[in-house]
Amino acid sequence: MNRCYEQPEELLRRLIQFDTTNPPGNEIECVRYINSLLTTAGFETTLLEKYPKRANLLTRLAGQGKAPPLLFYGHVDVVTTAAQTWSYPPFAGMLADGLVWGRGTLDMKGGIAMMLAAILRAKCEGFIPAGDIILAILSDEETGGECGSKFLVEKHPEQFTDARYAIGEFGGFPLYFAGKKFYAIQVAEKQICWLKATLRGPGGHASLPMRGGAMAKLGRVLRQLDERRLPVHILPVVQQMLETMSAVVPAPADAMLAQLLDPAMTDQILDKLGPRGAMFDPMLHNVVNATIVQGGEKINVIPSQITLALDCRMLPGYGPADAIAEIHQIIGDEIEIEVTFSEPGPAAPVMGLFDTLAAILQEADPGSLAVPLLLPASSDARIFSRLGIQTYGFLPMNLPSDFNFVRRIHAADECIPVESVQFGAEAIYQLLQRYTGIEMNA
Repeated sequence: MNRCYEQPEELLRRLIQFDTTNPPGNEIECVRYINSLLTTAGFETTLLEKYPKRANLLTRLAGQGKAPPLLFYGHVDVVTTAAQTWSYPPFAGMLADGLVWGRGTLDMKGGIAMMLAAILRAKCEGFIPAGDIILAILSDEETGGECGSKFLVEKHPEQFTDARYAIGEFGGFPLYFAGKKFYAIQVAEKQICWLKATLRGPGGHASLPMRGGAMAKLGRVLRQLDERRLPVHILPVVQQMLETMSAVVPAPADAMLAQLLDPAMTDQILDKLGPRGAMFDPMLHNVVNATIVQGGEKINVIPSQITLALDCRMLPGYGPADAIAEIHQIIGDEIEIEVTFSEPGPAAPVMGLFDTLAAILQEADPGSLAVPLLLPASSDARIFSRLGIQTYGFLPMNLPSDFNFVRRIHAADECIPVESVQFGAEAIYQLLQRYTGIEMNA
């Protein structure tokens, strides 16, 4: 790499040193640092805030006008490190054992460092892409985006005029299955649906026996949700992922992946796969988890009402009514369920940019194969989709097979190999060079 700009791992180490734990966020100093890098390199920037110290930054790498703008975006806020034991201080940006350590290395200051390295390199080398590259540095993703993506999309949509594709989190990381290596590029994500179940029964003095009350119903509901999955649904993007993988893995793994696409066999095969099938499970079902129980005021009073908070993550194309109906199939109709919050996600993915991204990764890591990914969670992609922008999760990381990427996110000792940050920065720079706008018609 040309040394007229900072290396991505050094950018990442500096970004980590800003404590942007959200809440409260306080992203302003981190954003000002990024702003200084960009303005020093000759970029014009805009800082926009909904509230003080919750800044967002926008800039553009001017293109030739031959293609629509391409959006790069990511957030600099991070989750808490409270009650976690770290090998290195989480906001020191330590470099040790070939790894950068600290909160945000994976989610997602590492991705920001990759994007910054790529766009600064392009400016430094005088490369002019086919269309403008919009870089958006966001606050507040970890608590819903009110100060970040939602604020920009609702109040400053003109910043993204004509953009139809974007890259953001998550995706571009490797999956190892049956001896084969696959790069998962996120093209879709699940939707958020929070529910409240109300369980009722006779109350009374706790000195008297009580059978079949609200507490007993709670125990039964929790057991039923623990023991049974919601119904199987096969979405086109998941079908494409599993068919692509099945075509190249050896027996018997090929047949097992193919059987996952048979709703009559899906759950049986998931159970047989065990931990290896854990990543496929939420792509094939709506998922519900009980998270908060509220009920009872005094130890000697049997409660007549208990509420149970349910976090439901719905597949694209399904709504709250579908989720509630599926839950009732498991726990029965007696329990009242209502929606407390629901937010639609992106529509069916547009796959025009997928082949370009896949080719970049497969050329960078010969022998690998790219597959589309349905993210079991949600991201700022759901917000930008309101402007008709399709996000691809593309923060490429060539990680070793024993590096448990998913388990390290939001956990103690979050870290990333230096080589992986460099790999991602190079892949994103390749995207700058290869984006032509022709993909929009795919």
